[in-house]
Amino acid sequence: MLDITSTTHPQHPTVVILRLSGDIDSSNYQFFQKRVDEELAKGGQYFLLNFANVSRITSAGLRVIHNLFNALRAANNDISDDDLRRQMSAGTYKSPRLKLTNLTPHVIDVFRLGGFEIYLELFEDENTAVSSFPNAAE
Repeated sequence: MLDITSTTHPQHPTVVILRLSGDIDSSNYQFFQKRVDEELAKGGQYFLLNFANVSRITSAGLRVIHNLFNALRAANNDISDDDLRRQMSAGTYKSPRLKLTNLTPHVIDVFRLGGFEIYLELFEDENTAVSSFPNAAE
């Protein structure tokens, strides 16, 4: 079972924090996608996903996160596709709009195996992650 609570950060109300609890797999990824889509529809521009209570994530959950990354890029176009490819190849690109925090060692391994750490920043706590968003207070 997957539980998701959403809130905004008190000092940075444009940052949507999704706190995930449970396993994320093929049995519940559609629920995860629906919640992400709801937050995007409300105008969410910056997302922090908190994995403190997630012990396992499969490719279905990774797909939702990749879809969120793509939706945020499409809505905000922070960088051209060519520049994105160059910077990702060089290891210098990190999404300015999507961050992850409180990942367990197993979940970190899954993200690394999937190549997600190439373009997503992983943080140990919410406050550090929130402060890393550029222009989050806009």
